Amino acid sequence: MAVGMKDIKNRIKSVESTMQITKAMELVASSKLRKAKEKTEKSKPFFDTMYRTMKQIANTTNDFSSSYVRSGEIKTSGYIIIGGDKGLAGGYNANLFRRSEMQLKGKKAKLVVVGKKAIEYFEKKGYDVAYKFPDFAETIDFVQANQLASVVLELFNKGEIDDLTLIYTEFVSALTQNVQVKKLLPLYIEKEDYEYKAVVYDPSPTAVFDSIIPIYLEGVLYAAVLEAFASEQGARRTAMEAANDNAKEMIEQLNLLYNRARQANITQELSEIVSGAEALK
Repeated sequence: MAVGMKDIKNRIKSVESTMQITKAMELVASSKLRKAKEKTEKSKPFFDTMYRTMKQIANTTNDFSSSYVRSGEIKTSGYIIIGGDKGLAGGYNANLFRRSEMQLKGKKAKLVVVGKKAIEYFEKKGYDVAYKFPDFAETIDFVQANQLASVVLELFNKGEIDDLTLIYTEFVSALTQNVQVKKLLPLYIEKEDYEYKAVVYDPSPTAVFDSIIPIYLEGVLYAAVLEAFASEQGARRTAMEAANDNAKEMIEQLNLLYNRARQANITQELSEIVSGAEALK
């Protein structure tokens, strides 16, 4: 019985060590989540203004004609897929991969993939990964977002892809993250009855619109990467919190088992003492 008690004690120490790691990961994820949310909120007003400007151009000019809004035959689709760089985040990556495969099924597609786990997955599956951005999300700034926007615009402008779709995970809360699929190009701008103030665009409305597209796309991708990163951290925090709760429950059960074994050991020793005393009479 003494050997059994030692094994239980070692098991308790092992679970306690694991719990220290998962608790630390939970705290780190919480900190990263907060920073990502702050960056997203600060950038949103500027890019909302950019989109409103594009809507104004499209709705106030009759001679507006941009290649970024014209749709045609789709031979090769382009996809930007934003996944995680690390695991231990519950179903975060698995949900994204499942939704992405549903979108890609039966299509000829070129992928631009963000995140180590996503890159590994889609390369292993044999998809055409045109560009890879590992270790990108946590430190993203507008320079990096511009790089991402530039490569997808280059694919579109060269005719290597005929449309562009973004797949990423939207952050709702630490408990809820939703995979989103958004069509980016050709851009659909709804016609409005609202009367905008007349503006003269130089050299032309189309030229101004086309010059805004890269900045707008940069902003959309910047926000999406931050949303995805926040979602990953939220999922990881939830997973680590659940792991901590499971570890606590396991330790309680092991302590109960240890105390039972200890009590059984004491009872056995007392029985041996009583038996020995009876034998001496």
